[in-house]
Amino acid sequence: MINLRNRIDALWLATLAATGASWWVGESPLGEDAIWPVAMVFALSLAKGLIIAQDFMELRGAPALWRRFVVGWLLVVILVIVALRILTP
Repeated sequence: MINLRNRIDALWLATLAATGASWWVGESPLGEDAIWPVAMVFALSLAKGLIIAQDFMELRGAPALWRRFVVGWLLVVILVIVALRILTP
């Protein structure tokens, strides 16, 4: 049995579930030309990135500047990918 009393264990299971969900959404034929599957995958990616940065990289207790830098970097990467997708035919 998995010990869910530990916060890191619960977060690891959450990232594992988010990875599975994003794979399922990306591979399923749900809304082939719809924007919601892409938005869902990016939202799950952002959530996983935040969990990894704050808890596994231990930025939760770091100075606010470092947390803002990492969260900003995650947002910039996602926005650049979305912008490149929109701008390319």
